[in-house]
Amino acid sequence: MFTRAWLAQLKKVPPMKSMKQRLAEGERINVFAVSRLFNPNIIEVYGVHGGFAGFWIDDEHAGFTVKDIEIATAFGRASGLDSFVRIPPTDYATVTRCLESGAGGVMAAQINSAEQAEEFVRWSKFAPRGQRGLNAGGYDGRFGNLSVTEFTESANRNSFVAIQIETLGSLDECDAIAAIDGVDLLFVGPSDLSQALGVTGNFMHEKCLEAIDRVAAACKNHGKTWGAVTTTPEHARMLTDKGCLMLSPTNDVRTFNMGVKATKEMYSEFFNS
Repeated sequence: MFTRAWLAQLKKVPPMKSMKQRLAEGERINVFAVSRLFNPNIIEVYGVHGGFAGFWIDDEHAGFTVKDIEIATAFGRASGLDSFVRIPPTDYATVTRCLESGAGGVMAAQINSAEQAEEFVRWSKFAPRGQRGLNAGGYDGRFGNLSVTEFTESANRNSFVAIQIETLGSLDECDAIAAIDGVDLLFVGPSDLSQALGVTGNFMHEKCLEAIDRVAAACKNHGKTWGAVTTTPEHARMLTDKGCLMLSPTNDVRTFNMGVKATKEMYSEFFNS
């Protein structure tokens, strides 16, 4: 599957600055998501176009195997793109498999409390911070080429942990979630959050804006950053005006749909209405 030319090119790629590093330095970054249309070439296409710091893998809705994640993250690194995986907070093994497969971090979907967020962080970190199962044979352990001490210290220091704010419970406890040691970013899921607030799909509704203000304030209080999926330039401007540092404006399905629509508009005279 991997040609000599591809492997030679991989060796030329300069060290990649992680999304965690970029955010810690106050940089605003753009990310995309890969989901139902996943193919390694898609990641390379985004990389060729530039402008993205990384991507997230939607293992909540689309479902990815360990092999899928290994391939996606490897092609990401070859394109200078960091990555993290969105997963349901169901078990610690899923968390550690994502990290061992090469993802720079993990993001918990459908969190309902600070207690649940704390559990997710413990699954993501080795002792003394957490209880992650110790196996250095994956990518983050350099396939067994780091000592146990080096591995656990670097993994705890470098792994990225995000918590989605998309339920009423997580919104109510967003300040407590932002205060958790090991949480790097709160990530607003506008669709589910608008649904929880009773204004489904109305992302600029007063209730949604107030919710975003609460998330922004929580992050400011505790020196954390926050991000969000965004659907329109107007929505993105609102988010960045309120301090959002991670914008997620597209995914593979949305990009493909936009391309089809643009093609049909360009060649409109050849399509029947």
